[in-house]
Amino acid sequence: MHAIEKIMARAAGVPRVGAGEIVTVKVDFAEVNDLYLQTIYSFREMGGTSVWDPEKICFVFDHYAPAPTIRSAQIHKEMRGFVKEQGLTHHFDINTGVCHQVMPEAGIVRPGMILVATDSHTTTHGAFGAFGTGVGATDMATILISGEMWMRVPEVMKIEINGTLPQGTLAKDVILHVMGQLGASAAVYKAIEFCGTYVEGLGVSDRMVLCNMAVEMGAKTAFMVPNEAVLSYVNQRYGTDFEVPVTDDDFEYPLSHVFDVSDLPPQVAVPHRVDHVMPIDQVEEVPVHQAFIGSCTGGRLEDIAVAADLLRGKQIHPDCRLVLIPASSEVFLEANQKGYIEDLMKAGATISTPGCGPCLGAHEGVIAEGEVCISATNRNFPGRMGSTGGAIYLGSPAVAAVSALTGKLTDPRKYWGGESV
Repeated sequence: MHAIEKIMARAAGVPRVGAGEIVTVKVDFAEVNDLYLQTIYSFREMGGTSVWDPEKICFVFDHYAPAPTIRSAQIHKEMRGFVKEQGLTHHFDINTGVCHQVMPEAGIVRPGMILVATDSHTTTHGAFGAFGTGVGATDMATILISGEMWMRVPEVMKIEINGTLPQGTLAKDVILHVMGQLGASAAVYKAIEFCGTYVEGLGVSDRMVLCNMAVEMGAKTAFMVPNEAVLSYVNQRYGTDFEVPVTDDDFEYPLSHVFDVSDLPPQVAVPHRVDHVMPIDQVEEVPVHQAFIGSCTGGRLEDIAVAADLLRGKQIHPDCRLVLIPASSEVFLEANQKGYIEDLMKAGATISTPGCGPCLGAHEGVIAEGEVCISATNRNFPGRMGSTGGAIYLGSPAVAAVSALTGKLTDPRKYWGGESV
């Protein structure tokens, strides 16, 4: 069996499972974000009175943090009431950050677990060797009551990535390139295992970037064999009481792809598809009105550090806005301690409360008709970040930072090292 199948077999209480089987699994942890008040309503409608385990459920207020409308304030109010009523151990309010960042920080995520959340980017947690997947409000309501859900065992697609990135190219460029080559429907209801020499050497942050965007290829879940960086992180946050799932030597992957990123240039997904990807030096040099660095894809400390290094001592273009939102309060504090926040504010950046912000077009930096945004997030569909008449380009934090500096879509390699070349 593959490691993913072993995770599912353990959770289903059976000796083995195979691709295509329908199994009922016990969930190790469930998370509800503030887009899904319907979860509580469905819980009541199904006759729910108490959750299956108050220590294995959390609510995270990240999409509307802080509440930008009366409606979202009401959502928060009702969810806070439910959290208190049910005596939930974990609740991450508006001062905390994005769910996929705060749960690992809080020591909730570990290898071998099944984690479900009302967010499609729950595939992120494959970076820790966990089975993470998104569910809707009704499914989540049944999970809150029973602690169980049914799933079809997915086929596993192996994506092997080898090589060492050239200067100026980041993990975001790698996953954009993979999506551009394979397409947005390449992994529909499949699991993606990322492996190879490049992946083996990655830190926690970059691993999360790759797994985060697996869902943009339709993946049910993502997986990476935990390396020393991951195990050290989990040991510090969660402890050592877990077993790392291992794929059997004789497991045969039904699908596999191999990439070498040794000469990969920075990539950009152009409007309006995540898989319409081109090397940045082949993209038209369009004016940029806003650059955004943040979200569960691009708001970690390493992303902020890249932006600060590129913009330190400089000023962003007068016709461009740079919005930066740390993925969590922990990231915000560390970025502030290291001086990154001061550097970026002096360069002209607007720093906002940890959370999702404009990534879903809710607040803190939505774009207007005719505006162009270069974003370090994960989706560029029409209307994703505001007006349907706006245009979103996806790139790395480096591409976003230097584009804010020049006021147009710009190759960050020209500015790497602190000076234009």
